[in-house]
Amino acid sequence: MAHDHEGMVWRADAVESVLDARQSALADKATETIGIDALSGRVLAADIVAEANVPAHDHATMDGYAFDATDGYPLTVVDTEVYPEDEPPSIDPGEAVEIATGAPLPPEANAVLKREEATVDDGQLSGTLLDPGTYTYERGSNVAKGEVLFEAGERVSPKDALLLGDIGRETVEVVEPFSVAVLATGTEIHEGRQQDLDSPMLSGLASAWGHDPTYEGSVPDEYDRVRTRIAELAAEYDVVLTTGGTSVGHKDYVVRALDDLGDVHFHRVRVRPGKPIALATLPEQEATVFAIPGKPIGAHAITTLVARPFFTGRTDLSTVEATLQRTVTLGPEGFEYAVPVTVEDGEAMPLGHVDSPLSVYGEQFDPSVLSSSTRASRADGFVLTTEDLAAGETVDVVLYPVVE
Repeated sequence: MAHDHEGMVWRADAVESVLDARQSALADKATETIGIDALSGRVLAADIVAEANVPAHDHATMDGYAFDATDGYPLTVVDTEVYPEDEPPSIDPGEAVEIATGAPLPPEANAVLKREEATVDDGQLSGTLLDPGTYTYERGSNVAKGEVLFEAGERVSPKDALLLGDIGRETVEVVEPFSVAVLATGTEIHEGRQQDLDSPMLSGLASAWGHDPTYEGSVPDEYDRVRTRIAELAAEYDVVLTTGGTSVGHKDYVVRALDDLGDVHFHRVRVRPGKPIALATLPEQEATVFAIPGKPIGAHAITTLVARPFFTGRTDLSTVEATLQRTVTLGPEGFEYAVPVTVEDGEAMPLGHVDSPLSVYGEQFDPSVLSSSTRASRADGFVLTTEDLAAGETVDVVLYPVVE
């Protein structure tokens, strides 16, 4: 395999490959039917299309009087009141009917006069002049019959039970979660001379993203054992997450093994920290493998930025604005840097900067050192940038709950 600088890919290209791999993996998964009370983190197996207009009738959004707003006052109030459980009555021109919030409007009505703005004298209604549509929720304005509301492959959450319930769905068909094997590599970990920090973190991410991780121990830095163990796990699980052994050193065997077992779609992404990540698909075992670098902060950064879309289908990185408290210069060009920051009262402090509680670099960001500094996990989020950052400038911070 080539390991030159030019072999690296930008994050957007890596994520495109990850999403392609996700589509292939989902196509091979079995499905099951669940109630809408159990949606959290599940992936839809089929499109969900509205079978009827919602709401089925125009209805009132205020307590008051319903009528045709093109009629002039006074209006005759009919001797009835409409509640949400009622069938909408008909009214004649020049008539109004008392109505409760949520009740269906008469077919002839197009507006509701709020009760506190209405005057009724001897059965005659007068009040504020209204435009059609005032305080009404129009038929089909929420959902139109035939509309595709959810797409196959979409990851749903508890809030989606609101819309699904409103269109009359009590159950949905979902894809079974991915089974995920987490495998640590490295003789120092296998022999217990160094703690495995990454595996619990990777297992937690897979679980938070709605899938079923299992820690499968470790293997030493021996090519045959690395290759054999990956092949064994790939035959048993949908996804294998390995940690360590992804660089280009003499004992970094993971990517070489993946190249032998299947197709490596990329190795190394232009993100620091976390650059030496790889994605492979193993056709014989029908499995997907992410080879994650071993340094813990880099492992977390690159997994959430590159592997997350495989598990969730989501690529969005919503941000909050903050004012940067210290200048941070970058290293070599041609990379996207994920700079961890703490955020308090709208101000962002680069965690790792010499003036922060974790002093591992001066003014120039040092991802190689920071990547091993587990104290950096106490950051609130990170700033993605390809340009130097100046103290006092407004930065966009990706908070960790967005990616976790």
